[in-house]
Amino acid sequence: MTDVLTQQTKRRRRLGLPASFRTPLAITGAVIVLFWVVLILFAPFIAPADPLAQAYDRLQPPSAEHLFGTDQVGRDVLSRVIHGSRISLPLALGLVLAAMCIGGLLGAIAGYFGRVVDEVIMRVADLVFAFPTIILAMVITAALGPSLTNAVIAMLIVSWPAYARVTRSLVVAARGQEYVIAGRLLGASAFTSLRRDVLPNVLAPVFVLAMLDVGTAILLLAGLSFLGLGAVPPAPDWGAMVSAGLENFSAWWIAAFPGLAIFTVVMAFNFIGDSLRDSLDPRTQDAVQGRAV
Repeated sequence: MTDVLTQQTKRRRRLGLPASFRTPLAITGAVIVLFWVVLILFAPFIAPADPLAQAYDRLQPPSAEHLFGTDQVGRDVLSRVIHGSRISLPLALGLVLAAMCIGGLLGAIAGYFGRVVDEVIMRVADLVFAFPTIILAMVITAALGPSLTNAVIAMLIVSWPAYARVTRSLVVAARGQEYVIAGRLLGASAFTSLRRDVLPNVLAPVFVLAMLDVGTAILLLAGLSFLGLGAVPPAPDWGAMVSAGLENFSAWWIAAFPGLAIFTVVMAFNFIGDSLRDSLDPRTQDAVQGRAV
């Protein structure tokens, strides 16, 4: 038994990774994300054709020449899926990062200072929560005009309240801790205490929420493009490609492959987010340690 434990300890030290990153789900998600990152970085070299070039026969099914077939105007679907990753993933990551920063900052201020500041910020968040997310995003995008930039702005407006609520609840619980009170008694200002003592101890759950939210952001951005409120043709956006596929329902490959791309990316980020959440939950830490490889 001792030898087995020693071998496991050496293996974990050799890997140098936390247990949450060594579970099967986390490894699967990381491999898929790494695959798409490679495609994003090297898309011009990997894609077999220009994603905008209408240089081939229309509606060709998947073949050795065109692995994903061609679309309704003769463009290579594989090339468009690869280049579409350069639109969907960076925009989703940027959107989640911006929502986390804005919502986290507002939630931290509301939770730490309370009173009128808390009431104003939380009532604005409640106002956004009063509407279904996709409906409110559609209304904002339609008002601003169809474009990826306006779609991201709309998604940012509807996404920040979730981070504000989570951060506020964590800050309210942390501000009464002894180490925070001791810091204030030693002369730290309110903002210094918030930055130095409170925020570092509440970032982990917010980061987990962000990882889980990346998949949601990709789905919502694709949904807006699907409805004609996001990417403007001929941009190779996954949501717009799925929409074009439904207009040519007999050519199943036009919608199937970008839909599969959306599925794999969303699944990967959900796997990573679930693994992180389990590792941070004291009730599931032992189970995570047992599943680690």
